[in-house]
Amino acid sequence: MAQSLPFGVSCKGGLNTNLNQFEMLSNPGLATELENFEVDSDGGYRRINGFEPFGGTDATRPNSTNAILGLFVYADGLIVTSGTNIYFTLDGITYLQINRASVSASGDNYSTFTGRSVAARTNQTQCNFAFYEGDTQYGEILITDESSASKPFYFKMTGTGTLSNRTYYAKEITVSGSVYPVTGVIHDKHYVVAGDSNNPNTIYYSGTNDIDDFTSTGSGSIKLDDKVIGLKSFRNDLVIFCKNSIFKLININDSSTVAVVPVTKNVGCLDNHSIQEIAGDVVFLSPDGVRTIAGTARIGDVELGTVSRQIISITETIANGIDSFVVSSVVLRQKSQYRLFYTTSGATPSQAKGIIGSITSQGFQWSETKGIQATAITSGFNSDGVEKTFHGDDDGYIYIHDSGNTFYHEGSSANMRATYQTPNYDFGDFGTRKNINYLKISITPEGTSQPVLRVRYNYDDPDHPQPNDYTLLSVPLPAIFGESLFGTGVFGASNDPMVRQAVQGGGHTTSFRLRTEDSNAPYAINGMYIDYTPSNRR
Repeated sequence: MAQSLPFGVSCKGGLNTNLNQFEMLSNPGLATELENFEVDSDGGYRRINGFEPFGGTDATRPNSTNAILGLFVYADGLIVTSGTNIYFTLDGITYLQINRASVSASGDNYSTFTGRSVAARTNQTQCNFAFYEGDTQYGEILITDESSASKPFYFKMTGTGTLSNRTYYAKEITVSGSVYPVTGVIHDKHYVVAGDSNNPNTIYYSGTNDIDDFTSTGSGSIKLDDKVIGLKSFRNDLVIFCKNSIFKLININDSSTVAVVPVTKNVGCLDNHSIQEIAGDVVFLSPDGVRTIAGTARIGDVELGTVSRQIISITETIANGIDSFVVSSVVLRQKSQYRLFYTTSGATPSQAKGIIGSITSQGFQWSETKGIQATAITSGFNSDGVEKTFHGDDDGYIYIHDSGNTFYHEGSSANMRATYQTPNYDFGDFGTRKNINYLKISITPEGTSQPVLRVRYNYDDPDHPQPNDYTLLSVPLPAIFGESLFGTGVFGASNDPMVRQAVQGGGHTTSFRLRTEDSNAPYAINGMYIDYTPSNRR
């Protein structure tokens, strides 16, 4: 009788859609499907948290059914753009419309401000935000949008407590005549804007420490030879992302030496909303995937590198449909994650997709999201130093992330489907049939979880006998003396319990899928121990 043999799998490497099944055998911890999981920096694949309405059961929409076009964490609340208006909210329940005109130079109290006429935002679309610390209590916000007839909008606020106890100042900024930029950024005490439809190759910058004045000392404009897509202040330079190239602006405070110099003429940026700074680098979506711009002390310049080769089929899909996708992105600093979401206008939330890039000791590792329709997304720290992430959807709702275990839409929760699919393992000998005896799966629970295991043989051959799915024994959260509720914890349980599951059948190759679709707590899959017995050769 043949002796049983072990095969160990450590969950690492993340999603890989680039390698074929044979190439993946050298790294059995890779995933061929990793939906609504994140690569945990501590190891393993962790099912992500859900999201709930911002404002809880009393949450309201700022502007009826109009899509959320922009979000920014500001002061002790959130700035929201929706429809043709801009709002500020403390709680997701009450919204103050802030796109007002003719505000006094010293600012208005609440009653005067709300009585001002509306500063119209004609055909407002996705918005971009720039933050200037200045010398005010909360700093100053500048907003551009991607319509063709809106000036940059300026807003600041002082005071604490309820909205009625605060002072507000708002106005539109004139760049030059009928110039309507679509993107803007603060760089070295200047407000730099670009993207005017009639001047798509030109950047404009304000005076020094004079962010609302494009005629004062230190202001100017520069015309490039490519259409500007986005801007990012990075270290000492302003990176200018164009359609087919990348430049940097240097010496903005020296009129005699200020210049635009090329970084590359071979790579461009597909969408302004993909540009983010993370871990001392800048990432953006290019035609060949997610790329970085990394500084090098050796030559004092930049190098370009693709960090998404593992999921090239997904990034190609995004690139090929970029004109129809609404793209948004965010960095979760406490997790060292870059998240990018894409959806088509009018699609249901269940059809919306995204990618998560987690920075590990081996670089970026990836997973996918399905069911998060983020037409706008932002992240920031509250007064307690806790990072909060919000997204808005096509139906005008705002949600707070890492809250709850389900996905919400229009006031109703939906179970989150999470899937981890392994490659097809041949256990080092493709020519031998292997009978699978049992699995031991290492799971770190954050509450009770109950994944469903699917085993498939010979590349899921329909003519080969396949076993029914196995519902694993409930994985309880280990109890802490003095804190456990009866029936919810197991005293003495391991922090990383091994769930044992007997398995029927066998084949020349075997793959495993773990899936949950419920409202239970997150959990991490760390690895598997597979016990098998080789039998006859082909």
